[in-house]
Formats: sequence, structure tokens, C-alpha cells
Amino acid sequence: MNRKQYLHWYSPFRLLFLLFFTVMLSACVTEETGSDTPYGNWKTLWNILDTHYCFFADKQQTYGLDWDEVGSRYGSRITPSMSSDQLFQVCGEMLRELRDGHVNLTSPGNTARYWDWFENYPANFSDSLQRIVLGKDYRLTQGLKYRILEDNIGYLYCPSFDVSFGSGNRSAVFSYLAPCNGLIVDVRNNSGGLLTSAQALAGCFIDSPVTGGYICHKKGPAHDDFSSPKPIQLEPAKGVRWQKPVVVLINRRCYSAANAFVMFMQSCTSAVLMGNRTGGGCGMPFVSELPNGWGVRFSACPMYDTQMQLTEQGIEPHIHLDISSFDWSEGRDTYIERAREWLNGQH
Repeated sequence: MNRKQYLHWYSPFRLLFLLFFTVMLSACVTEETGSDTPYGNWKTLWNILDTHYCFFADKQQTYGLDWDEVGSRYGSRITPSMSSDQLFQVCGEMLRELRDGHVNLTSPGNTARYWDWFENYPANFSDSLQRIVLGKDYRLTQGLKYRILEDNIGYLYCPSFDVSFGSGNRSAVFSYLAPCNGLIVDVRNNSGGLLTSAQALAGCFIDSPVTGGYICHKKGPAHDDFSSPKPIQLEPAKGVRWQKPVVVLINRRCYSAANAFVMFMQSCTSAVLMGNRTGGGCGMPFVSELPNGWGVRFSACPMYDTQMQLTEQGIEPHIHLDISSFDWSEGRDTYIERAREWLNGQH
């Protein structure tokens, strides 16, 4: 192209035409995928997951998920005249196809969720039975409940990782439990929280820095566009740390950061896992928003154990347990009693 042709191409008329064409094209794309219409909101939701969700390969291998097929099936149910409640229902059903407890759609009046990962299984936890074990004089700091049982076994219950455990808190807990012959760490019904808190508690059981697992990040829109795995480093806790036998009690409601804690304890310590398979949830969740203001949360960064295996589907215990009906009737927690037997050498 010579200079005369170049100047002709960029004449004011051509610039105006190109600007008009660009605006019209953008408007068409926005109407399809970014407008506040039933189809625009649905398509935006499908696209967010298509480009950012991190477990498509795992779900396809586990139960045959085909996200394109899901999009075709649910997209055909979207109509211009449908109400917000009807749209929310369709979008929520579509997200359930991912079978992921980290995936939620939130409107001002409802939250679409997938809870089958624990609702379809026995609870294997009872506040009433735990109160019998804890009594009324248990110690409490940063949500951690702990005491020394009659047979000199320590019991530590961590109900959540929503709070940060300072080094002073952790050192005080393990200083108090130091005379015990063994320790029960109970994370049943812990649905997660801060990964850093899970790392901090796991650091009470190691003496030197160790890799607890790996994490990847999405770096492109394709389903397999991930960064190289980065190590999740565990640092030894300052102050008193636990060096004796430990049993970790788990059930299906151990999820997200609690699942990561169990992964750390399995990979980096000699802890015995006792109970039921955890609920999983090894994807770091992120949030986005639809044109109508609804929020969507989803798994965006997969975590792996030290063998580069996903724990999205949960972690199996070394010793499988259910709370027996006889123990229920007698006011005993099968999990805690079995852990005490194991730690007292009766295994």
C-alpha cells in the first residue's frame, strides 16, 4: 500500500465507518453475552464457567461431564419472557451439573448450591455427643476447643478455618496438651475457610519446612490452560509443636480448607486418618458477577497433593468408621472412643 492509498483508507469517512461498524459489532456481542436479558445473563454465566472453571477435565473423567452439551441443553430453555425466578432456577440447575460445592449463584433472595457431597451421606457427628466428651470446662481460643481426657489423651476440635491462628494461640494450645500421650484432632463438620489457617495448624505437626501440595492457576480461556504447579509451603509453627501420635477425625463435611488440612496431615505427617471420606473441594474459589447483579462463585485454581493427585472428590481415611446405633443410644461418640483406643495401643 502506497502513501496515497494509506491516506485514502484513513480518510475521515472511512474512520467514521469503521467506528460505526465497531460499535454495532460490540452491541451485537453485548446483546448476546453481556446484556441484562434472560439470554444475556445465562450466556454470561455459561461463558464465565467455560473460560475460568478449573475442573472440567476431572469432571469429564469422573462422570462424563460435557460442558458444551450442558450449554446446548440449558440454553434451549431460556426464553425472552421468563421471570427472574425462572431464570434463576434454570441457571442453578445448570451449575449443579458441575457437582461442586464451591459453585454458587447468588441473587438477593436465593443461593443456588450443590450440597449432595454431604447431604447424601450419614452425618457421623453430633453436638450432643461431643458435649459429653468436652464437658463444661474445656479450653477455648480462636474457635479451637480442647481438653485433656481422663486417659491422658488430648482432644482438639477445630470447627472452622475462618479465623487466623496466631503463633501465641497455637503455642498455648500445644503447651497445655504437651503432657498427653496422644492427640485427637477433630475436624468433622469443618467446611473450610482460610487456606493459610489450615497451613498454620498443620505447621504444628512438622519440624522443618515441607511442601504440602501444589496449586495451579488458570492462564487462558481453554479448559486446559493452566500454569505450572507451584508448591504450597508449610512452615513449622513457632513455639511448642506436637511430636507424638495423632489421629485426625474426618467426615463428609470436611471441605475446602479442611480438606486441604487433611491433605497436609496425610502427606507430611504420620497422622492416622479415621472416619469417612472427606467432602473434597480442592479448588480455590473466585467470584464474578452477571449483568443483572447476581453473583457467581466457582473453583478457579486446582490444588494437588504431593503426588500431584487432585483431592476434589475427597480423601479416604486409613480407618473407616461410622457412629454406631448402639453408641448413639449409649451416648458415646464412636469416632472419639475408637481414636482413644488406637492411641492407647489397643489397635
